Amino acid sequence: MALSGTIAGSAGTKAPSAARVDWVDYAKGICIVMVVMMHSVLGVELAAGQTGFMHVLVAFAKPFRMPDFFLISGLFLPLVIDRDWRTYLDRKVVHFAYFYVVWVTIQFGFKAPAFAAQTSWHHVGLLYLESFVEPFGTLWFIYLLPVFFVVTKLTRKFPPLVIWLIAAALETARISTGWTAIDEFCARFVYFYSGYLFAPYVFALSDRARKHPMLALAALATWALVNAGLVASGTSEWKIVSLVLGFAGACAIITMGTLLARAQWLNFFRFCGEHSIVIYLAFFLPMAATRTLLLRTGIIPDIGTVSLIVTVAGVLGALAIWRVALLFNARFLFERPEAFWIAPKKAGVRLQAAE
Repeated sequence: MALSGTIAGSAGTKAPSAARVDWVDYAKGICIVMVVMMHSVLGVELAAGQTGFMHVLVAFAKPFRMPDFFLISGLFLPLVIDRDWRTYLDRKVVHFAYFYVVWVTIQFGFKAPAFAAQTSWHHVGLLYLESFVEPFGTLWFIYLLPVFFVVTKLTRKFPPLVIWLIAAALETARISTGWTAIDEFCARFVYFYSGYLFAPYVFALSDRARKHPMLALAALATWALVNAGLVASGTSEWKIVSLVLGFAGACAIITMGTLLARAQWLNFFRFCGEHSIVIYLAFFLPMAATRTLLLRTGIIPDIGTVSLIVTVAGVLGALAIWRVALLFNARFLFERPEAFWIAPKKAGVRLQAAE
């Protein structure tokens, strides 16, 4: 699922399909590490009943962690949205549905004994079926992406500004039905649609940051101070403010990714971005195993340090699982077999958005 070859920048969204956009991989890498960090830190703190120094980083990233991920997911959609429905559904719905089914089954398999001990195996079976309506655990992101892709294609004939205003209104409305798919759709669609609608401006932002690195660094420093202050004061949770911070943070991560790509620093983030779906699918297992081991043994008393180790284990462990899967020919865990394609497989390399 990871592809080699990059390009430094792009003219709007007309990047050649045979290359990767370097700053996108850096940005995705930063995002996926923040996602693993959030689940790791909050999981450790919940189990331990106390917080550590990593809690501050998680709180700082909360306003923009998922907005940036969804915005980047929509960036390359203008290139493919006019495909025929069969091909579009294959690439944007069946693709993610396959991985959801595979990995929800794996996750459920690990958690089923604990569920059964609390209730019954009959109830566990019902919970498994419910996971196809109510996204299970950490997998809600790939559950929701196909919905975003379909809604965007269905509404492409409507005035884009109207769709964007409706999406923004849904975010500020703070819809809370108790159903993850509905609530997260309302909270996140505006960012995905913005990635699709404003892609040329996003690429222009990246190009400007690449040409004027000192100005970009000054802007990043200003953003970091403002974001930290609003998070510390609790203002970041206010309506409208949260929407603005989501976009500001997304722009900051895009700028950061561009600067890292320009300098060719911290290539680990770039590698994580190239394999972001691998990490997203598999990090739960090494994360949970490391958390359980460290907390039960108590060999490291500091909760912040435990959280940091669990985060690193989640990222590296997921990549290790991927490598083992390739070694033992279990590619179906991370690559969709041809039997599950409903449209002809196109030769060549995919852009990041297809992943």
